Amino acid sequence: QVQLVESGGGVVQPGGSLRLSCAASGRTFSRYANAWFRQVPGKEREFVTVINWSADNSYYADSVKGRFTISRDNAKNTVYLQMNSLKPEDTAVYYCAAAPRIFRNYEDSYAYDYWGQGTQVTVSS
Repeated sequence: QVQLVESGGGVVQPGGSLRLSCAASGRTFSRYANAWFRQVPGKEREFVTVINWSADNSYYADSVKGRFTISRDNAKNTVYLQMNSLKPEDTAVYYCAAAPRIFRNYEDSYAYDYWGQGTQVTVSS
């Protein structure tokens, strides 16, 4: 089992920045790929980004490419999502997820075995 706990969400103005953290415990964290998804009410959970366990491979949704950066510190069992140039459409609950590796269907939430409880990000003036 892997337990994931997100933090760092909040309210920020358009153009601002936030850094989300996902702290993991349980099985060997460093051997898992980790992703961030987001969800707004009434819509399906949307893929944001994923990083492999060695942090040398990552993918991003087109909507966040160039603005968001995923990283990890395996010594701290933590994955980060640095979000810059935030837009109102980035408002959502952000979830951290884990899978044994980056699968071909990495944009599909069903590819991930473990999920955190989510953290709210609101971009508003």
